[in-house]
Amino acid sequence: MRRGAVESIAVLVSLVALAGDLQAQRPQGLGGALGLSFVAADAVGDLGLLVNKGFGVDLTAAGPVAANGHVRVRGNLGMIVYGHERLQYCNFSCRVGSDLTTTNSIAYLGVGPEVVLATGGVQPYVHSTVGMSYFFTSSALDDNDGYGSYSQTTNYSDLVFAWKFGGGVRFKLGGDGAHPVYLDFGVERHINGVANYLTEGDIVDNSDGSVTLYPNRSEANLVRFRLGFAVGLGGG
Repeated sequence: MRRGAVESIAVLVSLVALAGDLQAQRPQGLGGALGLSFVAADAVGDLGLLVNKGFGVDLTAAGPVAANGHVRVRGNLGMIVYGHERLQYCNFSCRVGSDLTTTNSIAYLGVGPEVVLATGGVQPYVHSTVGMSYFFTSSALDDNDGYGSYSQTTNYSDLVFAWKFGGGVRFKLGGDGAHPVYLDFGVERHINGVANYLTEGDIVDNSDGSVTLYPNRSEANLVRFRLGFAVGLGGG
């Protein structure tokens, strides 16, 4: 794991410990929550030799199941783009041009427990999920006139079992008792195990019009950093 990822996790652990020390537990029920976050992903291990960083979005939903809302079922889905290429393409003739855009992405989903360690204005939590990750590389043509893509194909894909574990801190920004709004910061380890995937430059267009793929097979794990907002649903 890179030094920056280790330092960030250490800071998060310190924040969780500080929040737990400063804030006494109150007899307050916790409801559900919906969250939307921006994600920056740092590739580690074998994947880190081929890919630097990825960026995407993450949607999270959690509902209370026990301990007055401190134990929740958490589900999340999202997508990370870790590679992008754009080439100029002549359509019929070079008088009519298009952009050929190729994107390397990971779509994922998971479900698992979340434990909220303290209530109130500062809410540290830890969580873990199990699910799937879908590695895929797709290419699309754009007409250059602002009307978007008109032809798209998936060049390569792989579906793997995945799990995540990590933690975060939610800081209350406002809202009423039933619908508080929080700033949500978290760090997670995203374990995909061994996957087959393409990176930038792994698709070669041959002179005869055919295409040659050079897929990679290795462990494809990430350290993910999330920053976004969460809205509480119910609770006391």
